[in-house]
Amino acid sequence: MIASVDMKQSWKRIEPETIRENPFTLIGTEWMLITAGTIEKWNTMTASWGGVCVLWSKNVTFCFVRPTRYTFEFMNSADRYTLSFFSKRYKPALQYCGAHSGRDVDKAAETGLAPTEVADSAVSFEQARLVFVCRKLHQQDIDPGCFVDETIDLNYAEKDYHRMYIGEVESCLIGE
Repeated sequence: MIASVDMKQSWKRIEPETIRENPFTLIGTEWMLITAGTIEKWNTMTASWGGVCVLWSKNVTFCFVRPTRYTFEFMNSADRYTLSFFSKRYKPALQYCGAHSGRDVDKAAETGLAPTEVADSAVSFEQARLVFVCRKLHQQDIDPGCFVDETIDLNYAEKDYHRMYIGEVESCLIGE
């Protein structure tokens, strides 16, 4: 087990606009777990690509999943997904979740992260300090023919172009 179990007793709902953390640091440096499925059958993966913004007059998140990832099938079939952020002490758990497939291992058992249903079949983890619960609005495959900067294709040696998911933030939770 990578992480010690540090259970949150409750979640506090906050408005997304009150978050003062830098999204570039949250996502790009500290990373996040993208999780989809139900508490009975879910998968999670570590990501450092994505964002938060206002689109279609809604607070939304967007994230990217390659079709080769086990999480891809969960993202395609789920109505909701979560983006979960953790304190720095959980970085080894996030590294593990990014390097191992849920097809082959039980990520919760291996990392000590405790899955929990946070809203309407959306799954996150007891140890998360910040969670976006998102209702999927749109999904679209990245089209390499649309790359204006040809160097972007260097990210795709296997030509396994991501699918982008856009979800409306239904709730934003902080662990208490």
